[in-house]
Amino acid sequence: MKAHSNFRGFFFAVTAGICWGVSGTFVQFLLHTRGLNIEWLVSVRLLVAGSILLLLAAAKKDTSLTAIWHDRRNATSLLTFSLLGMLAVQYTFFSAIKYTNAATATILQFLGPVIIAGYLAIRQRRMPDLRQLLAIGLAVAGTFLLVTHGSFDTISISGEGLLWGIASAVTLAFYSLQPAALFKKFNMATIVGYSMVIGGIALSIGSHPWEVPGTWDLPTYLCTAFIFIPGTLVAFYIYLIAIKNIGAQTPSLLVSVEPVSAALLSVFWLGVPFGWTDLLGTAFILATIFLLTKGRE
Repeated sequence: MKAHSNFRGFFFAVTAGICWGVSGTFVQFLLHTRGLNIEWLVSVRLLVAGSILLLLAAAKKDTSLTAIWHDRRNATSLLTFSLLGMLAVQYTFFSAIKYTNAATATILQFLGPVIIAGYLAIRQRRMPDLRQLLAIGLAVAGTFLLVTHGSFDTISISGEGLLWGIASAVTLAFYSLQPAALFKKFNMATIVGYSMVIGGIALSIGSHPWEVPGTWDLPTYLCTAFIFIPGTLVAFYIYLIAIKNIGAQTPSLLVSVEPVSAALLSVFWLGVPFGWTDLLGTAFILATIFLLTKGRE
């Protein structure tokens, strides 16, 4: 029984990572070739996935649906997470894809754990240990290779792309740390469902999601459907199941297949150039995840 549970946890974590990686590549396709805009994609994605999560919670009669609003501190924390966590990480990531590509944006976002390690070291007033220092060095080196292709005279991505990529990593760090207290008190799926809906409503105020942009053909419909359902709702839900089966640390390592799947699909489907320096930079940044989680909570 335990072996079956472990296998399911491993399988779901890897599948979630692949879904997220493929979803990012589809976002690149829609932004670059079909004229869809970030505001519409992010707002509708959050509203659709969040609404389904809340409907599932209601069907299970989850008490978190109403309990979280009974305390002002919890409600304020949820609103903060919704706007500065869920909405911000989605918007910055999609913007990074717009100005670079899905593979580069995903890899830059994986700098988030390094930012978390640095923040915790400062907060706890201690120097980073050798493993953390090595992870920071690898993250810097990996980012340098991605941005310059190994030459100080060359910038391979735009300034906007780099800034949005770094912003995506920063918001991912906030997204990972800020809601910890909420997740201890309430159902995680319900919290995420609320945060998606609130973030989607906030972005809709200025973006008008009912005004559908871009060119719509069969590939547009298929890519959009994948982003909304397997790439958001299903990926998140099975990732939660993976955490329940094998703990939080192992899935966080296994979803490192996300930038790999994004890179492979970008190269072979969209023709994005990806040389040996990009591969080495990717390896450096992914190595930081293993260094920061090995032997740590």
